[in-house]
Amino acid sequence: MEAPVAGDEIRGTAHGTAPVPLSVLDLVTVGAGHTATDALRTSVALSRTAESRGYHRYWVAEHHSMPGVASSSPAVILAHLAAHTDRIRLGSGGVMLPNHAPLVIAEQFGTLEAMAPGRVDLGLGRAPGTDGATAAALRRAERLDQGADDFPQQLAELIRFLDDDFPDGHPYRRIHAVPGPVQATSPGGVQSRHRPPVWLLGSSGFSARLAGTLGLPFAFAHHFSAQNTVPALDLYRESFRPSAVLDTPYALIGVAALATEDEREARRQVLAAALNMVRLRTGRPGLVPTPEEAEAYAFSSMEREFVESWNANVVHGTPDEVRSGLDDLHKRTGADELMITSNAHSGAVRLRSYELVADAYGLPAA
Repeated sequence: MEAPVAGDEIRGTAHGTAPVPLSVLDLVTVGAGHTATDALRTSVALSRTAESRGYHRYWVAEHHSMPGVASSSPAVILAHLAAHTDRIRLGSGGVMLPNHAPLVIAEQFGTLEAMAPGRVDLGLGRAPGTDGATAAALRRAERLDQGADDFPQQLAELIRFLDDDFPDGHPYRRIHAVPGPVQATSPGGVQSRHRPPVWLLGSSGFSARLAGTLGLPFAFAHHFSAQNTVPALDLYRESFRPSAVLDTPYALIGVAALATEDEREARRQVLAAALNMVRLRTGRPGLVPTPEEAEAYAFSSMEREFVESWNANVVHGTPDEVRSGLDDLHKRTGADELMITSNAHSGAVRLRSYELVADAYGLPAA
């Protein structure tokens, strides 16, 4: 039997004039001339800003072997953020399940739940969050598909550990994820059986269908798979079956968005982020370049085409332009929540962007 998960932990509340709840996806980006320590300090400042301005949740995403992304250990970062916040929901967007033993994830997020009771989300993905060679090193496997193919089985095992309800006769029946529900049923136990809600993440139809079938909330990576957003959300809603977690579908989408006071400055910032993606996609991952470096870079015709295509899906400009773009995206997709990721070379620019978006929607003042 599933441990209780409160519905309002999944369904957020929209503030100000925002059409749906707004949330934050933090990639903990590291810009040229800055350190991972700088990036993590920005994450603390950003989580506190997001909490004070009425953003609903704050997720960090697992990536590996990327110099410009310092979020290889979501659980560690979330523990740090939990110590610096009081109310905002914290979670993974996501943990890449094939990279880890399900028991380890259950233990990590049980620990986070004990640190920040009632405000932890466990978002799970089936992609590696890196290149094939690094994925093989993480999984200690010769083939990348050793793990991704049995994602549904891994997910079922993880949920069993989270709920502590393996059936009699199962080889894991006497194994318990601690902290966890077993402490509630032990002699003298007063631990709550509550555990973090599980979300499925995806950039195609696989996780959309699985999330719908299981009655779980779904998060779609619109920020890097925009052409698949509407089909995946349609598939999720069509596949949805009510569960103990949700009686109706709930889907959020990750959105790349950057607001600055000046439209030209927004274009400069997103060009630098796009150059970072060019280098990543061509096997040259590095730190996020400065806008000045991006402006001076000699893009090939193929690279220029990629940049134009990439930035077409980044909502950027003045606060009013970003608000209009987000409103339009909500209308086109019907998403229940918008999770904004603002990528730029400077942490100060990223922080300011979330403040400007909050101002544009009239979210609560800090």
